[in-house]
Amino acid sequence: MSSIKQQFEQDGYYHAKGVFSPGEVAALEHDFDHIVDQITTGGNASTRWTGPAMDKIATKEMVVLHTHQVHEFSNVWLQALLHKRFLDITQEIVGPNIALHHTKLFQKPSENGAPFPMHQDWTYFPSYQDTMMAAIIWVSDATDEMGCLRVYPGSNKLGRVPESSGQIENPLLAEYPIENATVLEAKAGDVTFFNYFTLHGSMPNRSDKVRKSVLVQMLSGDDEIEEGNRHPNARLALRGWNGTMTREKANKLH
Repeated sequence: MSSIKQQFEQDGYYHAKGVFSPGEVAALEHDFDHIVDQITTGGNASTRWTGPAMDKIATKEMVVLHTHQVHEFSNVWLQALLHKRFLDITQEIVGPNIALHHTKLFQKPSENGAPFPMHQDWTYFPSYQDTMMAAIIWVSDATDEMGCLRVYPGSNKLGRVPESSGQIENPLLAEYPIENATVLEAKAGDVTFFNYFTLHGSMPNRSDKVRKSVLVQMLSGDDEIEEGNRHPNARLALRGWNGTMTREKANKLH
């Protein structure tokens, strides 16, 4: 077992430094900003989570700007998903067949960037073999003051915790307050990989800088999302083979 996979299975995450070079980051940020301009033209793309956990750590004015499927906006971002080192690390974790589920842009505004309460991701897009993982590509630096990622190392071993979406009260999640979670600061170009069972969240952006990131959700090409889930699903083979693809799925509109 590689050291990357060993740490990922033990801690539930792996932080990779400098996956994207400064020049690559500059191109990614250019298109990130272009996407933001495009989705905010003529409308408001800001949102925030709701629920009692959110109310404890955020004011009503705090928001985050987001959109799904950044690779459908920009070829630069599509190429980022095919980046050799990015996929080499992903392969160490999930194996040679890597399928994209979705991407999502997050921009936390300065001073009033919304937090995310502690939660697991599995409830949003459960897969049969639980190979789903996330990778946060840091387009800007992410300090504690900017509301960087926070995790509970080893919490991936909890498995599927019912009602762990972070938007409803859960006695078990109350045992993992976000204030005590491990702070994972990052530099632009870093990538943080984590299991979809790993408890994670982030505090508000209180700084005078904008926090920019893109979340990439991937799973083994031998795995599949459970029936009935309606979350956007790209079903794009990033490396190797997508063994669950069928003619019917390929023809399905989404």
